[in-house]
Amino acid sequence: MTVPSDAAPQHTQSDPEDVLKQVGSTWHWALGFALATLIPGILVLVWPDETLHILAVIIGLQLLVAGVFRFVTAFSHSRDGGGRLAGVLVSMLAFLAGVLVLRHPMQTIGALSLILGVFWLLSGVLTAFTAITDRAQPHRGLLFGLGVLGTVAGVVVLCFPVDSAVALTRLLGLWLVLLGVFEVVMAFALRSATRHMGPG
Repeated sequence: MTVPSDAAPQHTQSDPEDVLKQVGSTWHWALGFALATLIPGILVLVWPDETLHILAVIIGLQLLVAGVFRFVTAFSHSRDGGGRLAGVLVSMLAFLAGVLVLRHPMQTIGALSLILGVFWLLSGVLTAFTAITDRAQPHRGLLFGLGVLGTVAGVVVLCFPVDSAVALTRLLGLWLVLLGVFEVVMAFALRSATRHMGPG
C-alpha cells in the first residue's frame, strides 16, 4: 500500500511543474525579466518621436514577453498556492494586454492608455497581494514596493489620461525604465538571498 520513497523523485525530475520551479526561482531568470523590461523602456525614450504604431508594437511585444516571464516565475518554489495563482493571473493579464495592443496597433492614444492603465493597476494589486501573503518570499519588501509602484502607475494613467503621443511615449518609457531598474535590484536581492542559503 505504501509507495516506495525512491519512486517519487524519479517521477518529478521530468515533471513540467518541477522544471518551471527550478527555472523560475533562479536570479538569472529574474534578471532576464528585468532586462526584458528595461531595454524596451530605453528604446522608447531614445526614439520619442516614433509613431504611435511603433510604440504600440514595442509595448505589445514587451507585454507578451513579460507574460512568459511572469508565468514561469509563478511556479517558483517560494510561491504558495495563493501567490502562485496571483502570479498566473498577472501573466494572463500581460498576455491579454499584449494581444489587445498588437491586434490594433493603430488604435488611439486613449485606447492604449486604457489598456496599459488597467493592466498596471490590476497587476500591481496582485503583486502586492503576493508580497503580503507569501511569507516564503526572500524579498517581500521589494516585491510589495513593485506592486505599489504598478498600482500608482495604473491609477495615474487612468485618472490623468495623456492626450499626445509624445507625452504617452515619455510616460511609458520612463515607467518601463523605472520598473526595469527596480526588477534588476530584485534580481540581485534574490541572488544574495540564494547565496546566503548556502551550497546545495
